[in-house]
Amino acid sequence: MYSTLVRLAESVTTKSLDLRQASIALYPPVPLYRRLLRAHRRLPIEMRLLGDDYVKAEFRRHKEITNPVHVMGFLTQWKMYLDELPRDPSDSRSFKKLDPTVYEKMSAEQLGQLYEFMHATKEIWKPVNGEQAQSETKK
Repeated sequence: MYSTLVRLAESVTTKSLDLRQASIALYPPVPLYRRLLRAHRRLPIEMRLLGDDYVKAEFRRHKEITNPVHVMGFLTQWKMYLDELPRDPSDSRSFKKLDPTVYEKMSAEQLGQLYEFMHATKEIWKPVNGEQAQSETKK
């Protein structure tokens, strides 16, 4: 028994830790759901409300799914979203731009929704008048 534990400890410590593999690990649905809602706490209130409502609705819609392929795809995409959430939302550099190849895979309806979403977010995140004046004087 003792030699088995020593070999187990050696095998664990000699392997290098691959952070990508650790990050890829999926969470079960309930812990993932909780982590998503906790991660939204760091967002501005408007983004948090929108994100929380969307997460709750999506998890409710997919509650009865039994196809393992769909479940894995669903959990994988939400885990990727969780990994992409900025640690500090006040830092504008932490937001990632959408990959151009994703546009090619979108349907016309999805592109229309993305366009509407872009305009809705521009209305919400209008710069304050003082910031506009500063940006215009720099031009």
